[in-house]
Amino acid sequence: MKTPSEPWTRRRFLQSSAVLASSAAVANSAGASATTSADESAEYFTSRQAKQRKELWGLLGDLPWQHHPGPAQVVSKEEHDGYTLERLVLDLNGIEPVPALLLIPHKRQPRAPGLLFIHWHAGMYELGKEQLLKGVPAQPAYASACAEKGLVTLAIDCWCFGERKHVADGGQGEQDAFKLMLWNGRVLYGMMMFDELRAMDYLAARPEVDSSRLGAFGMSMGATKAWWLAALDRRVRVCMDVCCLTDYEELIRTHGLKEHGIYYYVPSLLKHFQTADINELIVPRVHLSVNGRKDPLTPPAGVEKIRDHLLPLYRKYGREADCHIELFDCAHVELPEMRELILGWMNRYLVEDRSESH
Repeated sequence: MKTPSEPWTRRRFLQSSAVLASSAAVANSAGASATTSADESAEYFTSRQAKQRKELWGLLGDLPWQHHPGPAQVVSKEEHDGYTLERLVLDLNGIEPVPALLLIPHKRQPRAPGLLFIHWHAGMYELGKEQLLKGVPAQPAYASACAEKGLVTLAIDCWCFGERKHVADGGQGEQDAFKLMLWNGRVLYGMMMFDELRAMDYLAARPEVDSSRLGAFGMSMGATKAWWLAALDRRVRVCMDVCCLTDYEELIRTHGLKEHGIYYYVPSLLKHFQTADINELIVPRVHLSVNGRKDPLTPPAGVEKIRDHLLPLYRKYGREADCHIELFDCAHVELPEMRELILGWMNRYLVEDRSESH
């Protein structure tokens, strides 16, 4: 893939928009030119997003795009209070099978919203997708809440986690997978994101799901993957991330590279993108991000930097209410007030579908 000679920035976008507006004013009447300029600016921004999205995928190594997933295997069905749980094995990448959980609420809309729940890391290699059901001390389980809200919820085991943990030492397994993939032209994080994309394909195709109302949600590694997926896949209508909206420059400045696992590091990424640039690819879709001010994985100055970059763009499109980025007085944990905000956004933007961008 050919790399642009100059990286695209918000400043260049705004400068180009100003030029378009000036040209339109000369060619048309004042009233007509303002409308034309706004339309052209939005179209140009969307076009640039598409090009950047392609560029971002290009950094994620050799991906198995040629693989055509086969049908899911249903391993078992379990009845729980308020939902049926299907244990599945999905064919997502053609390299190794992907165990998954599908939560189907008993009470739901005929075509219900779908949510991709993305598990965290925390060195808990055995946990994986079971986090949806079991929770962790830093974040109580979400299964019951998803069932109560009528969200058809899918969770998969990430590479090296859960039933995809193939060696006793999970950390060593992650290191080995990263190195072996790199030798073969692949990137571990790229393969992770590819699986999440294909998982979203499966969720969107379920007969219970309204494919126009899809969300991605996670904490920590799951948060990072949620906003990456929303940036890469325009079907993600609602992105909700907890404790990992990490600005790369600020992470380097605060000597925080040790805080993230080896999976996190994408070769050559900083030659092309900063965190705000990736999150800009979500604009103007719905984005909620809640983070801890005392969290070393997510330096607070970086969160504020990303927020200050994104909010003017949402404001430009008249959708400022659809983006909320907030710091709370905590470390790497989901506080009750964070959860209250998350559940409210699930109601508003997935269950009730009241986003301005619809």
